[in-house]
Amino acid sequence: MADEKERSTMSRRRFIKNSSYAAGGAIGGGFLGTVLGKNLFGNNNENQGQKQGATNNESTNYNQALMYFTRQSDFEILSSATERIFPEDDNGPGAVKLGVPFFIDHQLAGSYGRNDREYMRGPFYPASDFQGYQTRLKRHEVFDVGIQAIERESKNQFDTSFVDLEGEQQDQILQKFQDGEVDLKGVTPTTFFELLRSATIEGAYSDPLYGGNNNMEGWMMKEFPGNYMSYINEIDKKDFIKKEPKALRAHIAH
Repeated sequence: MADEKERSTMSRRRFIKNSSYAAGGAIGGGFLGTVLGKNLFGNNNENQGQKQGATNNESTNYNQALMYFTRQSDFEILSSATERIFPEDDNGPGAVKLGVPFFIDHQLAGSYGRNDREYMRGPFYPASDFQGYQTRLKRHEVFDVGIQAIERESKNQFDTSFVDLEGEQQDQILQKFQDGEVDLKGVTPTTFFELLRSATIEGAYSDPLYGGNNNMEGWMMKEFPGNYMSYINEIDKKDFIKKEPKALRAHIAH
């Protein structure tokens, strides 16, 4: 059993390493660097939290309601994929418990998903690795295509739905997208995977106002203080100062 657990952990670490989690992302290199100290190289916890509907909270969270997805099955596939990218372990909750799937859902329903105020005319060079966003599809369309492809690849390779696969099997499917080994219409699989990866990390560490980082637990794992109006009384102190995290809503007058 010990050997099996060790092989599982090493497989997980290889997947993360090969998926370029240390290569930077949409939230910036400095902040992303703190992510690597968290649970991305931690315990596997195979399917823990994947099949819980992300609505199973101890108390009602009205910010966790679907705004974009109309099919629960698509949302469950997204949830399982984000949990493999940001798994729960001894350091704290994973993507599902942090509300990351709802964060992504809300983003896809807004300007991020529609690519508002972004130049979206061709020509496009989808094989380019250095010219930025290269597809005529809007981000919500990229996620639609990608999620459908995840399910298709899962059934082709394992004859079952992605949400019913073991953790290592789900990793194999996601690895194919990262490696560009899946055929997608209008967008490369690597582009989809990088969008999914970036959105997952952003959801884990964004302000709870946006649907993720439930109860600021993402911040608590990194001892990140959140949104304080000023640090004028602490900025000159040499010792590390631990502050309770504060969300944007804390600044709203009651």
